[in-house]
Amino acid sequence: MKGLYLVTPNWNDTDRLLAATDAALSAGAALVQYRHKEADARLRLEQATALLALCRRHGCPLVINDHLDLCQALDADGVHLGHTDGGLAAARALLGRDKIVGASCYGDLALARAARDAGASYLAFGGFYPSPVKKYTFVTPPALLDQARAEFTLPLVVIGGMTPANAAPLVARGADMVAAITSVYGAADPQAAAHAFGSLFSAG
Repeated sequence: MKGLYLVTPNWNDTDRLLAATDAALSAGAALVQYRHKEADARLRLEQATALLALCRRHGCPLVINDHLDLCQALDADGVHLGHTDGGLAAARALLGRDKIVGASCYGDLALARAARDAGASYLAFGGFYPSPVKKYTFVTPPALLDQARAEFTLPLVVIGGMTPANAAPLVARGADMVAAITSVYGAADPQAAAHAFGSLFSAG
């Protein structure tokens, strides 16, 4: 796992969502998370089904935020769970070893250790910067990545107000993936925005 980790916004317009995601995938986004905190069950099913088909065409994994049942129903590539979204170990047991189980660890190495031990596929840290989407009550210090990189062999994801410019020093500190919502979906050209993030990983 390396590159841009695309997280979807709370858009009800499925065609708009698919068009922007397709553009970002065309630029090489490495992973897509379907996240819509305001959608009802019908819209979640519609959008996740369409996104899974799109991701399949691009050869990119799709993980579902929070909704383990939706992941199972669609046979999506995995789930992403926050600290309060249910047990990682239970998700791993239900999905098996071949699915992705991502874990939000915020700025807490103890949570990261517990997630690793529960079978997480990657560890997501943040927010590092102010986000227009996710309102963090804390700031994760970049130095945390130094500790995480030294301790964990799992892929490390950074999130929270990411732009190509402010993500660059985090990639230099060992981040394997940069999660972005607004910087891609809110861009005039999502494909160019996704390419700029991907360039962080090809520069070296």
